[in-house]
Amino acid sequence: MKKLTLLLISFIFTLTACKPVDINAPAPVYDTGIEPNTWALIPMGEFFSGQFNFETTIDYDYEMMITHVTNQQFVEYLNEAMKDGYIKIEENKVIGYYPGDEFHDGRHEEEIPAGNYIHIPLDDPMLRLDYDGQIFTAQPTWANHPMTMVSWFGAKAYCEYYDWRLPTELEWEKAARGSEDTRPYPWGETIARNNANLITSRDPFEDMNSFGSRTTPVGFYNGKTYDGYVTLDSPSPYGIYDMAGNVWEWTSNVYEEQHYRYLRGGSKDVYENYLRIWIRNSSIPTYISPSFGFRCVK
Repeated sequence: MKKLTLLLISFIFTLTACKPVDINAPAPVYDTGIEPNTWALIPMGEFFSGQFNFETTIDYDYEMMITHVTNQQFVEYLNEAMKDGYIKIEENKVIGYYPGDEFHDGRHEEEIPAGNYIHIPLDDPMLRLDYDGQIFTAQPTWANHPMTMVSWFGAKAYCEYYDWRLPTELEWEKAARGSEDTRPYPWGETIARNNANLITSRDPFEDMNSFGSRTTPVGFYNGKTYDGYVTLDSPSPYGIYDMAGNVWEWTSNVYEEQHYRYLRGGSKDVYENYLRIWIRNSSIPTYISPSFGFRCVK
């Protein structure tokens, strides 16, 4: 009987552990005090890039958003850009024009030709936006979370609409590491579960009754305590938040004879090692994911 009871408990635990994430489970609402669309200056100069610390120079100043672009920011853009004809809706997708890869000459299948490409899907339940046929709105409890479910084309279009752009890989890396040392994480040498939103963070936004995690509000890991969950203040040396964890970030580089685009920063779905500054991810530019977001530079 004892053996049977143990087997039954094990079976119930297995069923619970395999339960899919409830994407519509209620999310707590927290004001992090970190204002989206605030910018940090990254000064020109040398820094150490990559895992093997190559001495690298960026010979110009630039500014970077201190947070990811949020769902609220993105719906404001969508409503403006739709009126301007900058984007349009076809087959339940927001699409926009892309002039083609810099190197596209018709000879390499990998390179992307000119045409209209998906920015966001409107029928995916993971999208945290709503559209009533006229106006886009952000779902209230997700308004200050990173905009996800956006393709590389959609992220690039957002930045360029405001005369900004996506960061290059090196611009992103310098903003994450600073210029003084070879730290592996934006905040320093070591990582704790409450430095960033990763798979083991056990933050208040994880659905503890299922397997998986969800985004946290931008700037959540700022040293505040939220309903008993203590965060560590974890900006980069330039005061930029969420450069490790939460969502992978699209970068701008278009490489010859490649159709892939690269992402930096790790996400809510990875372990500690994947949050190191030099780690890269890649995907085709039309790919849509609840773990992909972006920020802009100017």
